Amino acid sequence: MEKDQTLSAVPAAVPTEQLAEKPAEKAIEKSGVTATTVALPHDSTAAEKPTEPTPKEENSTDVTAPPSTVKAANNGDPDLIEEVKHASGANAQATNTKTQEPVDTRPAYLVNNPALSQFFDRLVSIVETTGHNEMWGVTLKDSSDPPTVNVMMKFLRANEGNVKLAEDQLLKALEWRKKMNPLALAESATFPASKFKDLGYVTTYDDGSNGRKVVFTWNIYGSVKNIEATFGNLEEFINWRVALMELAIRELHLGEATSVMDYNGEDPYQMIQVHDYQNVSFLRMNPNIRAASRQTIEVFSTAYPELLKEKFFVNVPAVMGWVFTALKVFLSKNTIRKFHPITNGSNLAREFNGFAEEIPKVYGGKGAPLADTGRTVTLQEDVVPEAPTEPSKANGNGIPAPHAEPAKNVPVPTDMSDATKDSVQQNDTVAKVPTDVPTETLPN
Repeated sequence: MEKDQTLSAVPAAVPTEQLAEKPAEKAIEKSGVTATTVALPHDSTAAEKPTEPTPKEENSTDVTAPPSTVKAANNGDPDLIEEVKHASGANAQATNTKTQEPVDTRPAYLVNNPALSQFFDRLVSIVETTGHNEMWGVTLKDSSDPPTVNVMMKFLRANEGNVKLAEDQLLKALEWRKKMNPLALAESATFPASKFKDLGYVTTYDDGSNGRKVVFTWNIYGSVKNIEATFGNLEEFINWRVALMELAIRELHLGEATSVMDYNGEDPYQMIQVHDYQNVSFLRMNPNIRAASRQTIEVFSTAYPELLKEKFFVNVPAVMGWVFTALKVFLSKNTIRKFHPITNGSNLAREFNGFAEEIPKVYGGKGAPLADTGRTVTLQEDVVPEAPTEPSKANGNGIPAPHAEPAKNVPVPTDMSDATKDSVQQNDTVAKVPTDVPTETLPN
């Protein structure tokens, strides 16, 4: 009896064939297959028998696979399937959200320049307020139109990127153009030759260094024949100066632009101005000239921003210092840096490399005089009224008779038949005389 109890407490010997299966069991456990304990009969020893292994490709689970594949791989485990579905749905939602984000389709010059974009947002309101949409021959449209963009850039650059200041200036400039109609001044207005002949020109030169055309405006104040006549009528002087400026702007071809200029780069739509003060000694004291200069500066600084590349004051006398002092009041530091006073006008050509020889000879080049090559506004010669003839002192043709001593006792013949005709001719002649041109304004 004791022997039996002892034997029952000691595990039965493991059969040899079961020992041979041990390595296989370890291999199965390492491969992740779950071992199952198999209950043996009463008279047999308990042993672990591995379950039937599932094919490897079906036992692995890919969380990125679609729900149908995951379900097959996991034998329909509902918890795992639900978890994979949730993760897959979140990924799909994130992908859809990323795809649906609005794409900025604006051109780069707006994306990279928020101030310019804001300025364009105000353009419609500015045009509606002023009732005018023309600037320098360009019809202002929208941000997809290169000429419009270039004009807007000029106003923004003139105000150093300040949108509010640029808006105010554009509004004032449009109101001024609506009132003045400068295009018509350049197109059809005429000005007295006695006041403005040889006073202003526009020229263009081909710059061999970059292949561009350079536009010049010339103001030859030394050609003024009568100070009071030229500068006394301030409105007429400003109109003449504006007409000359508009002729120069035409040569810039702003309205023909096919591309937008670089906001931070060089502006190809600018001109060079030359003011010649040769033989001018009266500008320091004459109040009419000072008023004309001040008014011109105010108008041009408001209505023509960023159109000036450089400005040369040539043959400048020492007494002209007040001009530069006045300019500093109205213009920005960037604009003031463009001004170059030159005492000797014959040194002007040295400032230009690509076309120095084309500059007129009097300014150091080899070119023809401005009167031969320059363009100017329409000038009209003054009409000088003829002295009326008196019928009693005229011959039969209405022409004054020679100053001869009449014969004594012989009456002077008078032809009265043409008196009516003579009177009509005289009235016609008087009607054609401009009433706004006093005789003292004629050239000396």
